[in-house]
Amino acid sequence: MKKLLITLVALLPGLAIAAGGGFQYPLEEARIDLEDKPSLQRGAALFMNYCLGCHQTQYQRYQRTAEDLGIPLDIAKDNLIFSDQKIGEKMTNSMPAKDAGKWFGKQPPDLTLVARVRSPDWIYTYLKTFYLDPSKTFGVNNAVFKDVGMPHVFQGLQGTQEAEMVYDTVDGHKTLVGIKLTQVEPGALTPEEYDQAVNDLVNYLEYVGEPSKLDSHRIGTWVLVFLAVFFVFIYLLKKEYWRDVH
Repeated sequence: MKKLLITLVALLPGLAIAAGGGFQYPLEEARIDLEDKPSLQRGAALFMNYCLGCHQTQYQRYQRTAEDLGIPLDIAKDNLIFSDQKIGEKMTNSMPAKDAGKWFGKQPPDLTLVARVRSPDWIYTYLKTFYLDPSKTFGVNNAVFKDVGMPHVFQGLQGTQEAEMVYDTVDGHKTLVGIKLTQVEPGALTPEEYDQAVNDLVNYLEYVGEPSKLDSHRIGTWVLVFLAVFFVFIYLLKKEYWRDVH
């Protein structure tokens, strides 16, 4: 038993490396600013138009989103809701789970908490690194999420990219060490405009993951101020109680 435990401990580093999946595409940093209402509003519009048909945010309501982002309810109802849902309902779609599994291989995940689970940088880089791959069902693959079953819904905006796989010999084995992406067909947006659009969407998804984040930060600041002031009185009270002892 002792020898078995020693062997397992010795193998742990190798197992950890194997679990990492080899080459990991470097993530770009998303510019998150939850106080940038115009960015959040643009991100919400992109999500409703391009994402909500497949991906739900079932823990968020239209009305809460509109109020937090400074969108009048009548404008939100007319421009952000494309079904018979009411403004106070949760953001869901009518895609049947069984059919979604057949079409995409599995049901598209709910995106309410995706920014907290994956990180904004992961989503930001993922949406910018789709490339042509004729061997795939939807004709595209992704540098961050290899063999993903999702079509490139923003292809009309970004255009198309080709990928050049960069290999090197590591420990005698041919190993993937990089992926070089090159745009081969322009989209409706320039690269700078597409970059901003993706950042707006990621900014919105970061908000959806924790709508009360800014309020929590503000409340937390006042709590710390209160505790700092309260500590002074507690310290003076302690000095008064212990005066006779010392």
